[in-house]
Amino acid sequence: MYSYEDRIRAVKFYINCGYNAAYTVRKLGYPDVTNLKHWYREYSEHNDLHTGKKKYSKYSDDEKRDAVDYYFENNQNSLKTVKDLGYPSRPLLLSWVDELYPEDEKRHCKQSKPHVRCSQEEKVQAVMESCKGTLKISQIAEIYNVTPSAVSTWRKELLGDRREISMSNPSETDKDIDELIRKKTELEAKVKRLEQDVYKLQLERDVLEKAGDILKKEKGINLDELTNREKVFLIDALRCKYKLKELLPILKLSKSSYCYQVNSIRTFDKYQELRGIIKELFDTNKCRYGYRRIHCLLQNRGIIVSEKVVRRIMKEDQLLVKCTKKRKYNSYKGEISPEIDNIINRDFSAKAPNQKWLTDITEFHIPAGKVYLSPIIDCFDGLAVSWTIGTSPNAELTNTMLNNAISSLQKDEKPVIHSDRGCHYRWPEWIKIITEADLTRSMSKKGCSPDNSACEGFFGRLKNEMFYNRKWKHVSIDSFIKELDSYLRWYNEDRIKISLGGMSPLQYRRSLGIAA
Repeated sequence: MYSYEDRIRAVKFYINCGYNAAYTVRKLGYPDVTNLKHWYREYSEHNDLHTGKKKYSKYSDDEKRDAVDYYFENNQNSLKTVKDLGYPSRPLLLSWVDELYPEDEKRHCKQSKPHVRCSQEEKVQAVMESCKGTLKISQIAEIYNVTPSAVSTWRKELLGDRREISMSNPSETDKDIDELIRKKTELEAKVKRLEQDVYKLQLERDVLEKAGDILKKEKGINLDELTNREKVFLIDALRCKYKLKELLPILKLSKSSYCYQVNSIRTFDKYQELRGIIKELFDTNKCRYGYRRIHCLLQNRGIIVSEKVVRRIMKEDQLLVKCTKKRKYNSYKGEISPEIDNIINRDFSAKAPNQKWLTDITEFHIPAGKVYLSPIIDCFDGLAVSWTIGTSPNAELTNTMLNNAISSLQKDEKPVIHSDRGCHYRWPEWIKIITEADLTRSMSKKGCSPDNSACEGFFGRLKNEMFYNRKWKHVSIDSFIKELDSYLRWYNEDRIKISLGGMSPLQYRRSLGIAA
C-alpha cells in the first residue's frame, strides 16, 4: 500500500519529532499509528525497511514461544492452550509449532486415542434412532462412543438423497421462499403500523380520561378549548407513562409554552390565601355566585382586590356557574279575553315597594316529573312577594299565589300587576280577584318576552344557581319542591344583589326601615 520511500520518510520524521506518533500522522497524513510503530520496530531491528510486501504479526516472539511451550506442557492440547492463554487461534498456534519445531519429534509425541470404527449397520441404526426423536444426538453419540458431529455426518450421508428428492425443482422452491419472505416483511410492517395506531389511540384515550379526572371536564371535551395552564397539569399527570414529545402534539402545545407555564406554576402565588377565601364563598352560596357577587362579598369583609383578579382566579380554579338556555313551557292559549294595555311598557323601576308587580310561570323538568313555579316579583328590589309550587300549571296555582300576595298589602297599596298573555291571567277567576282587590292589570304584547324581561331574568338566575348545576336523578317531586322553596327563601333573605349595595332584598328593606 505504501512505497519504500513513503515508509522510510515516515519513520525518519517520527524519530526527528521525538517519537510523537500522533504528530507524525497529522503532519504527513499517513499512515495510522499502528503501522508507523511496526515500521519503526522493523527499522530499529534491521536498520532498514523491507522493499517487498510483509505482514506484521501482532504477537511478539516471546508470546509465540510461551504459547508453544504451554502447548507441549499440556499434552499438545491446542484447544486448552487457546482457552487458557486467550490467544492465538488454533491454526495459528499450530503454524507457530511448525515454525519453531520444524523437524522436532517432540511435537509428535502426543498419544492420540484410537478412532472408533462403526459398521454401516450401526450408522443406520444410529440415524434411525435420531429420526425417531426419542433420543438426542448427544445421547446417541454417547451410546456409540462417538462425537455428536459424527452422528450428524451420518445423517447427512444417509438422508442426502431424500433432501434432493424433496427439492427436485429448486427454482420453484426459491420462488416460494422469496414470496414467503416478501409476505413476512409486509406483515411485519403492517403489524408495526397497527401497533403505532393502537399506541396513539391509547394515548388520546388516556389524555381525555385524565382531563375528566384532574380538570373535572365532561366526556367529549374538546382539547383545543383547554388553556395552556390546564394542558400543563394534564401533561405532568401523564409524564410517568408517556414522553413529553408525544404529549405536546396531541394537546397542540409548543415546548416553549409548556416551559413557560411550568415556571409560572412553580413561582410563588401571591393570591393563594385569596383563592381559599373565594372558594369558601363560592361553596357557601352553593356555586350560585359569579365573580361580581363574590367581589362584593370580599368588599363586605374589607378585602380590597380588583374585580378582574377575582374573575381570573375563579376562571383558573374552575369556579364557574353552570347555565343553560332552554325554553320549555308556554302558557299562551289564544285570545280568550279582551286585550289589556301594556302599562309597565318595560319600565321595571319603582320608587317604593308594592307599586309594580311582575308574574309568570316557569317549568322544571326532572326525572321524577315536572314541577311549576308561579311567583310575584316586586320591581322595587326584586323581592319574591309570594309564590306557589305545583305539578300542574292550573288556575289554582296562580290564583293561590295572587291571594297570598294581596293579603300582604296595606290598605293604601294598589300595585300594577304585569304578566304575559298566558291563559292563567285571562281566566275569569284571576280577573275577579284583581278587580275585587282594586289592582291594575298590565300585559305584554303577544310573543314578546322582553316586555316581561325582569321576571324572565329572575327565572334565569334561579335556574342557573339552583337547577342547572345539579343532578336530580334520584330526587322525588316532594324533595325538589322543598329544595325550590328553600332557595326562594334564601333568595329573599340572604342572596346579595349588586344593585342593592351588596345586600339581600329583605336586608335592603330593613336598612330603609320599611320591613321588620
